[in-house]
Amino acid sequence: MSFAGRALAIVDGEHYPPVVKDAIAELPHDVVGAVLVGGTEKLRGDADYGVPLAADLDDAFERFRPELVVDLSDEPVLGPVERLRLASSVLARGVPYVGADFRFDPPVGAPFPLPSIAVLGTGKRVGKTAVTGYLARLLSPRIRLVVVAMGRGGPSEPEPITVQPTVEALVELSRSGRHAASDHLETAALTGVTTVGCRRCGGGLAGSVFASNVEEGARLAIELDPELVVFDGSGAALPPVATDRRIVVVGGTQRPEVAAGYLNAYRILLADLVLVTLAEERSAWEPVVEAARAVARPGVEVVPTVLRPRPLKDVSGRSVAYFCTAPPTAHAVLAEHLRREHGARIVHVSGNLADRSALARELPGIEAEVYLVELKAAAIDVVAEHALHRGGEVVLAANDVFLVSGGRGLDELLVEMARIGQ
Repeated sequence: MSFAGRALAIVDGEHYPPVVKDAIAELPHDVVGAVLVGGTEKLRGDADYGVPLAADLDDAFERFRPELVVDLSDEPVLGPVERLRLASSVLARGVPYVGADFRFDPPVGAPFPLPSIAVLGTGKRVGKTAVTGYLARLLSPRIRLVVVAMGRGGPSEPEPITVQPTVEALVELSRSGRHAASDHLETAALTGVTTVGCRRCGGGLAGSVFASNVEEGARLAIELDPELVVFDGSGAALPPVATDRRIVVVGGTQRPEVAAGYLNAYRILLADLVLVTLAEERSAWEPVVEAARAVARPGVEVVPTVLRPRPLKDVSGRSVAYFCTAPPTAHAVLAEHLRREHGARIVHVSGNLADRSALARELPGIEAEVYLVELKAAAIDVVAEHALHRGGEVVLAANDVFLVSGGRGLDELLVEMARIGQ
């Protein structure tokens, strides 16, 4: 496919330079320069590629202002890991990256006229919506705030939630056939902040979605007259709206090569702040933090954090069964937090909210006054229904976010993201 704009070629020294020069001449693009990314086997002195060579990618973008990057390199100079890292750097500059049998386009966000923050994730179950909820609870007393959330179970038309949903209201929604743990309902129920629910389907490697109604949701958010709008991503998918700032949430239990590699490097390069969540085991999260810091732009802070449950009602002195999506390795820590900070008598901790069959097996053996639930997956249609049938009380649990150690306070960092008082 021809391209009328300026193109930059990626070349390597494992190819014989005359072959590459001829390939560049045959490209249906206006190639204005090239970057030699490595390899020396076929090089003899200064190679002539028919176009000027830049020292590196930064130099190339400064000199040539390319609108397309064409990869003419190959193994072993650019293997899959190195190639996707390079693709991430190109996409972060807003430029497509193409090769012999692939093309990556940077996700394009619709313009948005109000101050805005996006909360993005590097995968599912990394605590992204917990961070969005914490941010909303922190900022809402200081500023008029609306959260726009998109999810795989969101409504067919953007849905404003202006009244904080109760457990009873969520149960009724579930019984009517609705997904009562959708992200926008979760955020509204746990924060009391006005929330607009949207849906999306599909997610590309760089975070684009096949279909969504987020743009319509963004227009609805404007009509609600907020001073700030927070756009909550979905899994690793990006809201298709251009926001002023971005917080990227990385799972401390993810493999470092996944958390900060492939096209997650692109997500981290977009970030104005990186929060590594679920940082319980130092041996697991330290390599993730190091990998993210190696990718993030200069000056962008990468900080390890943990999530801790906060019951929305007093549970002190009562027997409590807690249901979440945390791995078993974190259960003892979460139980101790609920005992120490909230006076709960913990009789059971389950991480099976996303595993309905496991919930069905364990629920009959649980005796508790309070069923404390994260608002995820089967929290309402399985756990809440079971608890109400048994005469137990269902209490929702939000998550507070805490820094693991040192540095500026997390609240200070988040308020800075919102630019309140600036």
